[in-house]
Amino acid sequence: MPSLASHIVNPLIRAIVKSQLSADVSGRTEAEIARRVRRALGTPVLPPPGGRYVKGECGGIPGLWTEPKAPSAATVLYIHGGGFIACSPATHKPFTLAFAKRGFRVFAPDYRLAPEHRFPAALDDALAAYRGLLDAGGDPASLVIAGDSAGGGLALSTLVAAKRAGLPMPACAVLFSPWTDLACAGDSMRANLRADPMLCATTMPAAAALYLGAADKRDPLASPLHADLAGLPPLCIHASAIEVLRDDSTRLATRAREAGVEVSIRLWDNMPHVWPIFQLLLPEARRTMDEVAEYLTARIAQTRR
Repeated sequence: MPSLASHIVNPLIRAIVKSQLSADVSGRTEAEIARRVRRALGTPVLPPPGGRYVKGECGGIPGLWTEPKAPSAATVLYIHGGGFIACSPATHKPFTLAFAKRGFRVFAPDYRLAPEHRFPAALDDALAAYRGLLDAGGDPASLVIAGDSAGGGLALSTLVAAKRAGLPMPACAVLFSPWTDLACAGDSMRANLRADPMLCATTMPAAAALYLGAADKRDPLASPLHADLAGLPPLCIHASAIEVLRDDSTRLATRAREAGVEVSIRLWDNMPHVWPIFQLLLPEARRTMDEVAEYLTARIAQTRR
């Protein structure tokens, strides 16, 4: 049963975030749309106390390291969400600290954002950061790639690009409410339009257009739902049953399994989009990260055998 906290948080998100994202964007310039999205999504969520953050770079890409208290044998490449337009490693400290508190070292690349930098700039940066981890001597069996929303889709696209480049795969990938289809063709875009307390499906195509520019919205490196998924590492997917992006997860799980990829997927009840970011507010956020940490520990141990 969803927590009491979720019944309080959802209306707040609807009032603060969805009210801005659902505004009519017709006739707006790219700069105006980008400002609206950044204003709605770019406010940092207060992370739990005790974070150890270090600015740095990986593969020539600037970013933020979040360090665990004890030495870690596993590293997470965390790619933040924000519709390819907004947010940063700083706004997603609740995610990276949640991993660090559970024993993982985390690097979050500060990848280039649209519309100033269109596809494939963000993908190029994410892939460069992954190459950087490998070049620094990172054992692929001890690497994990993760991301939320647009960052979840970008994490998956990075795997597809890494496979094309002949790079070794990480132990697994963790995707939180990933946006995997920039064509916005999932049935949940319409079925959950009212139920989703955060995202507005009617404005998501506009955000996709700012990122894509002239690129095809079904390009496999932009919309990895349409990619050849064979050969990818195991996927751990968490999404909300009431969000408009639900089917970006369920369709991905189906296609990945058909391609022979091992998939673990869980749909949570009454959760807002990317709810694990609310570590201080939602008990479900903390339980999700506990489950993910258990999954990663087991997967990494199996990969090292």
